[in-house]
Amino acid sequence: MTWVYSRTIGPLSRSLKLVRFGPGSCRLAHSSPLSSLPRSVSEFVSRSVELCKPAGVHVCTGSPEETAEILGTLERDGMVRRLPKLTNCWLARTDPKDVARVESKTVIVTKRQRDTVPVPLGGAKSQLGNWMSEKDFERAKEERFLGTPRPVAGRKMYVIPYSMGPLGSPISKFGVQLTDSPYVVASMGVMTRMGSKVMESLGNGEFVKCLHSLGRPLPLKAPLVNNWPCNPEMTLIAHVPDRREIVSFGSGYGGNSLLGKKCFALRIASRIAKDEGWLAEHMLILGLTSPAGVKRYVAAAFPSACGKTNLAMMQPSLPGWKVECVGDDIAWMKFDSQGRLRAINPENGFFGVAPGTSMRTNPNAMLTVQSNTIFTNVGETSDGGVYWEGIDEKLPPGVSVTSWLGKTWKPGDKEPCAHPNSRFCAPAAQCPSMDKDWESPEGVPIDAIIFGGRRPEGVPLVYESFNWRHGVFVGAAMRSESTAAAEHKGKVIMHDPFAMRPFFGYNFGHYLSHWLSMERRPDLQLPRVFHVNWFRKDPATGRFLWPGFGENARVLDWIFRRCGGGEEGERIARPSAVGYLPREGALDLGGLSEPVDTQALFHLPKAFWEKEAREIRAYLTEQVNVDLPTEIEEEMRGLEERVRRME
Repeated sequence: MTWVYSRTIGPLSRSLKLVRFGPGSCRLAHSSPLSSLPRSVSEFVSRSVELCKPAGVHVCTGSPEETAEILGTLERDGMVRRLPKLTNCWLARTDPKDVARVESKTVIVTKRQRDTVPVPLGGAKSQLGNWMSEKDFERAKEERFLGTPRPVAGRKMYVIPYSMGPLGSPISKFGVQLTDSPYVVASMGVMTRMGSKVMESLGNGEFVKCLHSLGRPLPLKAPLVNNWPCNPEMTLIAHVPDRREIVSFGSGYGGNSLLGKKCFALRIASRIAKDEGWLAEHMLILGLTSPAGVKRYVAAAFPSACGKTNLAMMQPSLPGWKVECVGDDIAWMKFDSQGRLRAINPENGFFGVAPGTSMRTNPNAMLTVQSNTIFTNVGETSDGGVYWEGIDEKLPPGVSVTSWLGKTWKPGDKEPCAHPNSRFCAPAAQCPSMDKDWESPEGVPIDAIIFGGRRPEGVPLVYESFNWRHGVFVGAAMRSESTAAAEHKGKVIMHDPFAMRPFFGYNFGHYLSHWLSMERRPDLQLPRVFHVNWFRKDPATGRFLWPGFGENARVLDWIFRRCGGGEEGERIARPSAVGYLPREGALDLGGLSEPVDTQALFHLPKAFWEKEAREIRAYLTEQVNVDLPTEIEEEMRGLEERVRRME
C-alpha cells in the first residue's frame, strides 16, 4: 500500500492527522478534540503540508500530557536520555556537525541587496549579514523541499503556535512554526509561551510564519550520529522580512531550529521594530535595587557567551544590593506615552551556555536547571547527573563521566567533556532571582543601556558615553573576542556592533539611523549609555584584573548613581578620551578579598587607542561605506581628535 497526498487540501478547521482511505490514497482528516485553527494559520499550514508531504500533522496544545508524550517520543527514538539525578531533566547529544549557529548559511532575503547589508567599499565581503536574492532563495527552497523523497517523508510535522512576550502585552508578537523535530517542540515549549491559549489569542491576526525541516526523510539512507537527524551539507536558515517569514533547513540545533529565538526575536523583529518605531536587541534586562530601596532597570548588550546570563542572574557582593532578572538574552523595547523606554523579555526560558556555569559563578542558574531542563551536549555522570568544564564540582567516588561525544571521560583529558557551546534550556520562572514584574505587559522602565565584550587589553572596566549620539557610536564600535556560540575558530578580536553583528535583519547603516533618530524626538527620555569590560588582563601574568561575577555589582552601583543625576552623580565621573570614567575612589571597593589595581583597569594607552581608532574607522569605512550616518562619522572624528590629544 502506498501513501500519497491529495493535491487539494481544504481548510484545516481542526487539528490535522493523516488517515488511510484505501490503496494509493491518503488525505488530511480532522481530529475533533482540538480547537479550530484560524483561517490565516490554516492557509499557512496547508501550503507547508503540501510542500513537505509529512506522514502526519499534530497541532500543539502545550499541555503537560502533550509535553510528556513528546519527551517520550524523543526517548524512544534515542534522541534524549532521562537524567534520574535531576527532576524531569533530559540530555541530548547532537551530531558533531550540528553544534552551533551557522552564520555562513544564514541569509536575509530582500529585493535589493542594500536593503539587507551595506555595499562594502572596494568589493570587500560584507561582515554584517548575508544577502540572498528572492530568485536564489526560491531556487534554494525548491532544491531542499521538492526533492524525492520530500524532506519530511515518514516524519510527523508539528504546528507550534507561540507568543514572543507575555500574552496581552502591546509589545508581544505571535509566531507559528511547523517543524518535523520533536526536540524543537520540547525546546520551544520551554523558550516561548506555546499552545492553545496562543492560538486563541492569535485569531486571524498577524504572525511570523516559520517553516523548519531537519532534512532527513525516512527511511534513512545512512545511519544517524547520536540518533540526531540533520543535513549539514544542505543547511540554510533564511529570513524574508518583507513577508515576515523564516525558512530553516538541515539543522536541528539551537538558534538554527528554535525559530522564535534569534531568527524571529532579533532578525525579523529588528526589521519590524524599524518599521514600527521600537527596538529589538540582543540584550539582557535586569532590575537593580539599592540598599535605600530605589530600583532601576538596565539593558545590556554582550556577544553570545560573554556573560549575559551570569550578569542577569548575579548575586551581588555589595551588602544591601539586589539584582533581579527580567531576561538574559533579548530585549524588545518601546517608548510609552510618557516617553519612557520600556522593555519586555520576549522569551519564556533560558537557553544558556553550560561550560563555566557553577555555584560560584552563577548559583541562580545552577538552581534553575535542577528540574524541567533539556541539556544539550554536556557530559553525563554515571549517577544520572550532568557535568561540564567549570562546573566546580568534585566527582563523588565511583562516579564516572561520559563526554558529549559518548566517550569515557576523566578530569585532565585533552578533549572536553562538554562541547564549548553546550546548553541548558530551562523555564525562566524557575530562576530564584526572577523579577516580580518580568512578565509585566507594559514592560519595565529602562534607565541605562550597557554595551560590553571580551577585551583583554586597553579597554577600561567601565565608561559612560558623553550623550545619546556618542552612545550609538560606542555601540557601533563594539569589538570582542570571538566565542563558541558560532562557528568561528580561535580567540580573535571581532567587530560586533551592538552585539548584533550576526542578527541584523536589515542594513546596519539604516539601523544606526534608526537609533540616532530617537535623539531628535524631544518627547523621549533617553537612557544613559555605558560600556563595560570585565575581561581586561594583566599583560605580565595573563590574569584578569577584575574579579567579575558578583563583584560586578560595584560597577552597577556606579552606573546606578550616575543615572540618579544631581550633584553626587556628577561628582563621581571625569571626562576622558573615550567617555566619562569613574573618578578615583568613586567605585566602592570595600570588602574585596584581593586588592584591585584601578590604575591598570582604567589606564588608556595612547598607542592602543590610536590603533583601536584606526581599526574602527577602517571597519566603518569598508563595511558601512556610503550608508554610514554623518553623525557617526562626526563621532569617529571626535574620538580620533581626543586620542590625538592624549598624553
